[in-house]
Amino acid sequence: MFWSIYKNMKKLLIFAEYGFTVAALLIYSGAILTVLLSGGALQQDQGEYDSSSIRIIYSLIYAVTFLLLVLRWKKTLYILSKGFWFYPIFILAAVSIIWSAEPSTTLKNSFTLINSSLFGLYFASRYSLKQQFHLLAWVFGIIMILSIFFAIALPQYGIQSDVGKWRGVFTHKNGLGARMVISSIVFLILGYESKRYSWLFWGGFSLSILLLLLAGSASSLVNLVILIFAFFAFQIWRWSYSIMIPTLIIMATISQILYFWLSNGADVVFTALGKDSTLTGRTDLWPLVMDMIWKRPWLGYGYGGFWLGWNGESAYIWLNAGWLAPHPHNGYLALCLDLGFVGLGIFLLGFWHTYLQALTWVRRSTTALDIWPLIHMTYIALASLTESALLESNSLNWILYVALSFSVRMTHETRIINAKKKLQDRFYKV
Repeated sequence: MFWSIYKNMKKLLIFAEYGFTVAALLIYSGAILTVLLSGGALQQDQGEYDSSSIRIIYSLIYAVTFLLLVLRWKKTLYILSKGFWFYPIFILAAVSIIWSAEPSTTLKNSFTLINSSLFGLYFASRYSLKQQFHLLAWVFGIIMILSIFFAIALPQYGIQSDVGKWRGVFTHKNGLGARMVISSIVFLILGYESKRYSWLFWGGFSLSILLLLLAGSASSLVNLVILIFAFFAFQIWRWSYSIMIPTLIIMATISQILYFWLSNGADVVFTALGKDSTLTGRTDLWPLVMDMIWKRPWLGYGYGGFWLGWNGESAYIWLNAGWLAPHPHNGYLALCLDLGFVGLGIFLLGFWHTYLQALTWVRRSTTALDIWPLIHMTYIALASLTESALLESNSLNWILYVALSFSVRMTHETRIINAKKKLQDRFYKV
């Protein structure tokens, strides 16, 4: 009887932990909370609502995450020992309080960056890559269902009134578009990989694309097309060198031709996408951002110490740009503003190291699921060209990057150890 009670309690705790993980991922995705608390206000008009409840929810997530890591402290310490390439950027962000233009904001943002990164660590240590993927499918499934409900039943929340586009459970149509890019790739890989319930995954893929189109996010649509192409292109990396190298050369040649064609016909392309040549004011914004970067080029203004509206250094950009940009709309420029070229260089070194490991992983694997780390990092690099999607605290993109980096590193080392064991076994047999 006691054994039966123990087993039931264990199942209940596992189910509760799964529920916590899905709920936390939903919060980190930016879904539901802000759009509800702001009463469906437009993104530029959301400065008036009380965000204390959001801070409380994040604090609870931090506390539960820390507790779960402590309960598995041996595995936590083991994984932490594999993350040395992450620590310099965290240290720089925290130390930047010394030269920050707004020390209190830097302190708060550094705290949230470290805590949200700990959730990425927990996600990698607790769940296998396959389990992570299925949890993400649940998260995006919930987001899609709620987005449809909000847009149809609660249009004051689900429709962005100034442009008449769907925003679902997010504060801006681009938020829905960005999440549907990742959702499309998740369901594409699951549909491509799974034999059972493949119809359900392809349905999720189709619904993700439909919501992306209803959001009218042109940059997200372009990113999705590139990522779908990349998903199939990365599989070429597994072919034999005699076939792979000529194929990659042909693809590179075609890409160059397309690049020159698109460059010459940029106006036509922008018109077809419903955009102008300034990318909705972004190209007018970026020179102003560069002016401010060159004032503090090496270490920046401190993590989160620049973009503070009229109260910060960003007031110069608001005055000269002619519109109230919520951020630089470029992740690389945002990182330079925060931590300078030193911070950007440290981040890119770690990113490139993980990217190369993910490439090696794809080369030695056979499943579509193993391409996911490479695809997500490619997405971050693409999305950061038009949005501030790099070193962003409490962000799903950052959390998944942390989790996938640890997953790739652990799998890479496990394969090296297994390969050495096989060689030793062969040697002893001889």
